[in-house]
Amino acid sequence: MKPRAVILTNGLLAHPDAKTAHGLIRGTERFTIIGVIDHAHAGKDAGEVLDGIHRNIPVVASLAEAIQTLLPVQYCIIGIATVGGRLPEDFMPVIHACISNGISMVNGLHEFLTEKPELVSLAAANKVELIDIRKPKMKKDLHFWAGKIFKINTPVIAVIGMDCAMGKRTTCRMIRQACEAEGLNAQMIYTGQTGWLQGGKYGFVFDSTLNDFISGELEHAILSCNEETQPDLILLEGQSALRNPSGPCGSELLVSGNAKHTILVTAPKRKYFEEDPEWGEIPSLASEIQLIGMYGSKVIAIALNTEHCTTDEALAYQASFEAEYKIPVLLPLQQGVSKILPVLKELL
Repeated sequence: MKPRAVILTNGLLAHPDAKTAHGLIRGTERFTIIGVIDHAHAGKDAGEVLDGIHRNIPVVASLAEAIQTLLPVQYCIIGIATVGGRLPEDFMPVIHACISNGISMVNGLHEFLTEKPELVSLAAANKVELIDIRKPKMKKDLHFWAGKIFKINTPVIAVIGMDCAMGKRTTCRMIRQACEAEGLNAQMIYTGQTGWLQGGKYGFVFDSTLNDFISGELEHAILSCNEETQPDLILLEGQSALRNPSGPCGSELLVSGNAKHTILVTAPKRKYFEEDPEWGEIPSLASEIQLIGMYGSKVIAIALNTEHCTTDEALAYQASFEAEYKIPVLLPLQQGVSKILPVLKELL
């Protein structure tokens, strides 16, 4: 049985920084999510807070309430991904209380629990685990790119976005699940902490890997997955965006991962990177498709993040982009991703 876990968001459940929690609420094969600790939304269902869908995941106001109503609680997962991966100070009392009550902690931030001596001592005394997902691998365990990626025939599809927090992982996961329902063996390479938390078997944490080894870790994950699962196709989870100045990621997937096909995620109403004018305007969708083509990959579908859109606006964007680019345009949260399946089947 999967271990039972609560998610700690501590007032941030509805904030974009809680995207780790959002992914886990939508689904995970690694844990059974039994509740969310968030005083701002206590008494609600976490799924309804996220996207209006009831998922039978109660939001409680405190750890004490979680222990009283949700036992047994085996793990507490820190459900936020802050800028710079810093742990907010107001999370610390709850973390201390979890450990003192025999609950293991799972942390996806860059600030490691295992580097806080008082937490290490407390965890040892209470015989619980401190799991820092983003802790870098030992150098001896890292792989350097070797060019073996060019020897596999399995279609590799990158799911990349035009900015952070656009739904790349969610779209990627939904496509994998849709393929599975159609009898296609689609595998997903995770590249972030939430992908691992959701049960990913093949992948690595991109932003905690030494730059020299990112391409090699990507290649190794793809090759291992291809050899061990014999997939019909492989999906690569993107990180950040090709032209996001805080993390210009994506070229590794297209070049080092040899992804000849791309599903591009965009939010048509988002104007600036990270919603910050100082970071610069997000380039046009047409120029992004052109840039991806210059990397040797073809955009085979567009997926829309419809933040700040009404339903009518979302449908209008979908119709407009399909008319302009002559490829499927997905509305993953509203309609699912089945429109991409005929395109993927053609790749086989």
